Formats: sequence, structure tokens, C-alpha cells
Amino acid sequence: MKKHPTLACAAAGLLSLAVAGAAHAQTVSNDVVKIGLLNDQSGLFADMSGKMSIEAVKMAIDDFGGKVLGKPIQIVSADHQNKVDIGLAIARKWYEQEGVDMILDVPNSAIALGVQELTRQMNRVAIFTSPGTSDLTGKACSPNGVHWTYDTYAYASGAASGVMAEGGKSWFFITSDYAFGHALERDASAVVKAQGGQVLGAIRHPIGSSDFSSYLVQAQASKAQVIGLANGSADTINTMKQAREFGIGTGKQRIAALYMGINDVHSMGLAIGQDINLVEAFYWDQSPESRQWSERFYKVAGRMPSGVQASNYAATLHYLKAVQAAGTDEAGAVMKKMHEMKINDLMTKDGTIREDGRVMRDLYLYKIKKPSESKRPWDYYTVVRTIPAQQAFKAPDPACPLVKK
Repeated sequence: MKKHPTLACAAAGLLSLAVAGAAHAQTVSNDVVKIGLLNDQSGLFADMSGKMSIEAVKMAIDDFGGKVLGKPIQIVSADHQNKVDIGLAIARKWYEQEGVDMILDVPNSAIALGVQELTRQMNRVAIFTSPGTSDLTGKACSPNGVHWTYDTYAYASGAASGVMAEGGKSWFFITSDYAFGHALERDASAVVKAQGGQVLGAIRHPIGSSDFSSYLVQAQASKAQVIGLANGSADTINTMKQAREFGIGTGKQRIAALYMGINDVHSMGLAIGQDINLVEAFYWDQSPESRQWSERFYKVAGRMPSGVQASNYAATLHYLKAVQAAGTDEAGAVMKKMHEMKINDLMTKDGTIREDGRVMRDLYLYKIKKPSESKRPWDYYTVVRTIPAQQAFKAPDPACPLVKK
């Protein structure tokens, strides 16, 4: 019996749709896109990122619609406790046993460098929103990693340049003794020397210190015009508070905070933080878009977002858009789309991802307001100037094998 041509065509069409549907169903591994938020939820970086970053990622997932390529989006999270062995053990378990597609956040540069290498070996994706070391796009760069928010060079050079422009030519550094602090000191020192200044000395302290008196005494004794704080979060807060007790910052010596966020300013108060220059990629009150999103975040978190928390929201959305555009969660295809797509969100306009994984975006030099200048809660910054991306971030490092020679 001869088949009717119309029925034959219809049957063929249905078969091709079935095959296409089956192929599409296999584009998402384990039928779920899983994001792993690895950060500090109990230590000195908990305010900067912590549990509130989970809420930021959930907001991004909800805003995206909860699904990508027809598959659910899940988030898992863990506290790495600022211990490299614990952080890497969690990351390995997520990749090998739990099907995590992308690891996000990772404050603590030493842990981030380990996660970068593990992610490359496992062919997954890592987006680093909170670690600072510029080595992530230098000798430790990876085709599977994106350095999203800032790096030590950008923040240190921006803050140092601002202070140098105001006459601070001689420097002494108080530095946290791990990869992040070392990189901050190195990058700021390079700027100081390049602009004709002097580095008179440096002293290093253990991460998570509580007593900075001996370090401050040595810094005072150096007679440097500027005491550069190459540390972060609780260490910076404690150094600042004790420096004010020593009278530093009110006379000939001034303080330069090479890394500080709005959560740090909130914790120490404007009376201690006033007149300090700092560099940020995001401030909740910098644009209509940032204000609108930050008010939403405030309703969930009870506080305005840090730059890292806003970055976790924005990075999650960019990743999910790339998965959608790639039609798969396979790392290579997703990374290709992430590099191709412009970044336009609440904190970035026309951002791009460079071949070494560095996100190129404008940064901002702010000055912390005096208490009398603040008009409402969380009104902490006055913008000094915009730092264009090409000026904020150093040129691609030849040590990165991804950089075209």
C-alpha cells in the first residue's frame, strides 16, 4: 500500500521534532543548571559576601525566570572558613559528586587560586566576584575562569593614585600576610614608585588579627606621609579604629585604605572612616538602576548591598544568559558566549570579558562623607571621579598563556 505523501511528511516532521527534542534534553547535564556559591559565612569576609550573597543569587535566578533551557536552576552554598583545604575539598566534591556547573564568589585569594586550577582541570566555570589577586588573570589565568569585579591592581592603584594626587608621596604599608595582602602591597607600591613617590617600609600581620598597636607604632615611627592598609574587611576595620585612637589621620600622617567596602564603612561608622578615599565597582546610590535593585535587596537583607553581593547577582544573570545563548551548560560553549556578550546590568555598562578572563568595567574613586554630610542611613560616599576601565585595570599580563603575544 502506497503511503500518502502528506502523512509521510507529517510523520517525518514529528520524528525530527522528537529527535531535536531529545537532543535538546541532553544539552543540560543532569537536567539541572547548578550554581555553587563558595564563600565565607562566619569569618572576616562574611559581611562583604556571606549569607546575604545567597539572597542576591536567588534574586538573579528569580529574575531570570527560575529555569534555563527548560531546566531548573539550583543554588548550593558552603562556608570555606578561610581555609584552603576546606575550600578546595568543597569545590572538588561539588564538581565530582554533586554536578555543580559553576562556582561563584570565593573570597580569599589563596582559595580562589586553587579553585581556578581545579575548575580548569574539571572543565567547569568559575566566576570570581570577591577575591582580589590579579594573578587570576596573570600567571594563574584559565580559559574557564572570569575575574568579575575588581582586582588588587585596580583598587590599590586607584586609591594610591588618588592619595598621591593630594600630596601623599611617602608610604608605609600594614599588610595582611597572605596572597591578597601581598598583591595589594605590591600593586600599590608599583604605583607609588612610578609616580615619583617612596615606599619607606612595610610590616605584615596574620589574617584575622585583633591588636594592631605594634604595627601602628612602627608605621608612625617611619614618618611616612601615608600609611597604606593592604588588608581587608575586619582587619581593615580594626586597623582603622585603632589608628584613630593613635591620632593617625588627624595630623601629618594620613591613612589610605587600599581595599574597603560599604559594609566596612557601615561597621566602623563615618566618624572613623571620614575623608578616606576608596575605590569601588558598585555603590547602591550610583544610578537609578542600582538604587532600584538595592531597595529590593534591602527588603530581603535589611541592609544595602556590598559590591560583591551586587556582583554575585549580576554575574549569575550573565552566566545564565550565556547558557541560554549557548543552548547548553557545557563549559567551553558557555565561556565562549560569556566572552561574546556585552555586560549591561545594574553596575556595568558595555562591559566586556578580556581574553585573560578580566571583566573590563569602569570603577569609581569615592571619598567617605563626614557625619554631617550624610543625609540618611547608608548615605556614605561622595564620588571623586570615574576611573575608565582601560585606566583602572593593567594591560594583559604576558605571563597569562591566553594573552596573544
